[in-house]
Amino acid sequence: MRIKYKRVLSVIGSFILLGLLSACGGEIKETSTQLVPTQAEHVPVTLHTVSMFGGTDPNDSNYQAINKQFMNDYPYVRIEDDSQSADQDWKSKIAADFAVGNEPDVIQYFTDANASDVLAANKFVTIEEIKSIYPEYASDILESALAAANPDGIQRAVPTTGYWEGLFCNKDLFDQYSLALPTDWNKLLLAIRTFQEKGIVPIAVSLDNVPHYWIEFLILSAAGPESYTSIPTRAPEDWCKGLAMFRSLRELGAFPSNTDTIDNDYASEMFKNKEAAMQLEGSWYVSGIRDQENTVVVAFPVIPEGKAKPGFMVGGISSGFYITKKAWEDPDKQEAAVKFVMAHTSSKAIATYWKGNGQAAAKVDPPSYMTPLGQSGLRYSNAASSICTPTDSRLSQEAYNTLVAGIVDISTGARTPENLLNEVLSINSKK
Repeated sequence: MRIKYKRVLSVIGSFILLGLLSACGGEIKETSTQLVPTQAEHVPVTLHTVSMFGGTDPNDSNYQAINKQFMNDYPYVRIEDDSQSADQDWKSKIAADFAVGNEPDVIQYFTDANASDVLAANKFVTIEEIKSIYPEYASDILESALAAANPDGIQRAVPTTGYWEGLFCNKDLFDQYSLALPTDWNKLLLAIRTFQEKGIVPIAVSLDNVPHYWIEFLILSAAGPESYTSIPTRAPEDWCKGLAMFRSLRELGAFPSNTDTIDNDYASEMFKNKEAAMQLEGSWYVSGIRDQENTVVVAFPVIPEGKAKPGFMVGGISSGFYITKKAWEDPDKQEAAVKFVMAHTSSKAIATYWKGNGQAAAKVDPPSYMTPLGQSGLRYSNAASSICTPTDSRLSQEAYNTLVAGIVDISTGARTPENLLNEVLSINSKK
């Protein structure tokens, strides 16, 4: 989950709880679907857990339901949970806890550059080490999902769900004016001109508050995946070409007249209320759309002379469940921590977290209640020609914030893309 965006993924009735008995005794009865421990004496265990499924997160109830079921299945384990919304204050608190030795036993946390401060504490156990003793650990997870390793290439976190970002379109507005969906740049330009003439905002966006979706797609469209995912020290020409499109689109009247002063929530309401035709957003946005019948998701078109292949996509998996060395090295807690993570990352649990939104980290069946918009998003993400994580997974927080803050000036011509990018990359090189 990316911290800058809402990530929206029913209480489940049963779970596949996999695990091995601790060395204190007992046999294991194996069935086709799970390993069921026989009754044995266990030392009472208290697991200290933390997740991002807190506050207003729609998966809070699912997370708590799994915890409740887990304690029913393993009555010797008591869970003390401190889950909260993943805002900047929470991130700072987690980093401080790890720095002073107050880390939990299990934590659901970021896997990308947002985890750099916590990873620096070197207090997580690798998946490889855990599987050497518990081979069924993370066994339901797709290899492509486990590939979402930390920036150093080491796999430590077991993911549940991922996300995609795409171009949401009010198809009924396109149909009203006999416009094709913007699957290529010429169709996008025609749609912008037509909607602008008809008094409809072509693209809902706040360039001052949340322009980052457009940053990602314009740079990726211009540069292609290889250049986009690099970490240069000077502004690449292709990156500059992508950011220069902000000014071109603004001059065409693509954005709201008040795009410099509105926030992202306001822009989203414009789209939901059919006052705007298009909006770049993420998979977490699907459930908030009121018109599930007439809204679709399409691939972002390649800009003129862009190096990306049609169907390119920004997305990925940015969080997962970690086991800390504190729990791993505690003979009373080790097995309980492993079982806890497996309870939250079984196929059934992941299906509950996923609910048709974004990408599931395990093989799951599309729910029967998936809406036309949900099905559109699923088709879009499944057809992606390439998937790249966003630039904030590679740049330092300060560098990325500087990039976002400079977009209004880029769009008005007050600053050149090269000037802004060189400042951003200079900051990033000092991280």
